[in-house]
Amino acid sequence: MSQDTVSIKNNNTGEQAEFSLLKGTLGTPTIDIGTLNKNLGLFTYDPGFVSTASCKSNITYIDGEKGILLYRGYPIEQLAKQSSFLEVAYLLMNGELPTENKLFNFSNEINHHTILHESLSGFFSGFHYDAHPMAMMVGVVGSLSAFYHGQLNMEDPEHRRISALRMLAKMPTIAAACYQHSIGYPIVYPRRDLEYCENFLNMMFSLPSQTNAQRDKQIDPITVKALNLLFILHADHEQNASTSTVRLASSTGANPYACIAAGISALWGPSHGGANEAVLKMLMEIGTIENIPKYLKKAKDKNDPFRLMGFGHRVYKNFDPRATIIRETCHEVLAHFPTDDPLFELALALEEYALKDEYFIEKKLYPNVDFYSGIIYRALKIPENMFTVMFVIARTAGWVSHWLEMMAEPTHRISRPRQLYTGYDKRDYTPTNLRK
Repeated sequence: MSQDTVSIKNNNTGEQAEFSLLKGTLGTPTIDIGTLNKNLGLFTYDPGFVSTASCKSNITYIDGEKGILLYRGYPIEQLAKQSSFLEVAYLLMNGELPTENKLFNFSNEINHHTILHESLSGFFSGFHYDAHPMAMMVGVVGSLSAFYHGQLNMEDPEHRRISALRMLAKMPTIAAACYQHSIGYPIVYPRRDLEYCENFLNMMFSLPSQTNAQRDKQIDPITVKALNLLFILHADHEQNASTSTVRLASSTGANPYACIAAGISALWGPSHGGANEAVLKMLMEIGTIENIPKYLKKAKDKNDPFRLMGFGHRVYKNFDPRATIIRETCHEVLAHFPTDDPLFELALALEEYALKDEYFIEKKLYPNVDFYSGIIYRALKIPENMFTVMFVIARTAGWVSHWLEMMAEPTHRISRPRQLYTGYDKRDYTPTNLRK
């Protein structure tokens, strides 16, 4: 990382100071303003932190203008086509792709940690049957901090590694248990003879009375392939809202399971992880193919509250590289699972309309990963209220990687953003009997 300087001048006072200009491997240079207040008596104001680098990281790189997404330097297109989710998770956590032997050992460790403590399993009975699965995810993952605290030494890299493995391993078990509880079924235990995505499908859809042979027949290869792809595409996305939340909580030295629970809470929002669920709600509102032109017109009207969900992206100004990959899988899944669901026909028609509409072409509002992932999950019989939970499973790989990276920094500091205060100036207290 090379370093130059930038001069910043306060035109009100005439004061000027030099600040380091940090240049990473790729991307926009960043001004180190750590001494801005000391030198010029100023803070910066950046709502949403859209122009502020909150950390240094070597995990994921995004170029929104060019539609580039790299995991540890590897293009997402290559990883999605050639890797499994666990291979990508290993890459994110460790910085390099695993050898065949290392991947085998990593998979075995993950399988070893998939089981839940029986006392933890009992937590689910405390939730109402119609509790939202994301609410259960926040509660149960947070409760892991009550089970794994005595043997956790945050200064020990091996302890941190085991904590990260536990979270990656247990997330599908917890997610499937949330679904089973919602339909009144007992929890299905994980199997160590199955791969990561296969194991999740087994726990999600199996009946307790079924034999392993009967359950195996339900694990469709196309479904496994689609889940692997979706999990890879959602594994990490730089310093997004949920990842930043995990880092913010982690900066206090909080229990890692509580920090991941905080990330799950942030992901729950419809502007973040809930976007694919919002896509289906939008499609239901549109209703029929005949209504598409009317709703496209509404989407173009700035005064109309209707928004076309699943199109465009805050980061990608050209196209979402993940959408290009997932589109093919979406069509493959729909062809493999023929259905008379009118929503699929409507979605594909909307895609076709938007890709030909001059307004959306000019604005580069192309279908993004959320548009296609919602359609795929619906085709795979994943309930809508589980869509964001599926995102949690995938994004855990990124969260724990950022947590590991941050905790390994010898001088990491507690996060403490500043504010632009707009309240009352100092004023004197008036006793109650004298107030008018």
